[in-house]
Amino acid sequence: MRKILTAVAASLATVMAMTACGSDAAAPEAGASLDPASPTKVVVGASPVPHAKILEFVKENLAAEAGIELEIREFDDYVLPNEALASGELDANYFQHVPYFDNQVEEKGFEFEHGEGIHIEPFALFSNKHASPDQVPDGGVIAITNDPSNQYRGLKLLEEAGLLQDIAEDTTALTISDEQNPKGLQFEEAQPEVVVQQLEDPKVDAALINGNFILNAGLKAEDAIAIEAVEGNPYANILAWRTDNTNPGVAKLDELLHSAEVAEFIKQEWPAGDVIPG
Repeated sequence: MRKILTAVAASLATVMAMTACGSDAAAPEAGASLDPASPTKVVVGASPVPHAKILEFVKENLAAEAGIELEIREFDDYVLPNEALASGELDANYFQHVPYFDNQVEEKGFEFEHGEGIHIEPFALFSNKHASPDQVPDGGVIAITNDPSNQYRGLKLLEEAGLLQDIAEDTTALTISDEQNPKGLQFEEAQPEVVVQQLEDPKVDAALINGNFILNAGLKAEDAIAIEAVEGNPYANILAWRTDNTNPGVAKLDELLHSAEVAEFIKQEWPAGDVIPG
């Protein structure tokens, strides 16, 4: 297939839960030492792939020497990990990119912070019917996420693939104009974890799929008919925590996730570019 690269409570119980999930010490600067003989427990929520898989590498190879004990809890959606973090069930989560984080903080009032980007999962357009974007017919059906930050991302990808034009940040699948959509494409919105299933729907011409769901479905980025470029990509995935975090292991985990060892693991585990460190 021809690939196209594109530039793309609070109740007392809640407070107690948040305290129990943390530590009495102030969070240290990155690089501070913890005691391997008395490791600090960090409960982190993550999507199964690639996030939990990366965390498992850290747990098995780096965490003990760094003085942290990782407990990894997996989530299959994009809503629960932030709710669990806000409620104090988690010390941190690792599943989202920066624009999604910003949208959730603004929309839901989460008091969160985040670290620097750890990796990028390129957003991609897949089709079981067409070998390239220009084969998508007028009036073709595109499956697209209903998540605002990723929907814009998908529309921009379609623009770069030549199927849409003049996409602005406030453009949505429901508000797109005829001028922006000269081919009269039809959009079917769904939860991101459902979009990948719509790829098998005979009426769907193509589906815009988030990177981790690409991996979960056993797809490969190299088989996409259009895919984001990495250079200048603002959708780096990050570790997030509450602003009142007092668990020193969170900063240490963020440090480890930015280590050369993790970057090399990502390169070795996903050599085709499905996940890219940076």
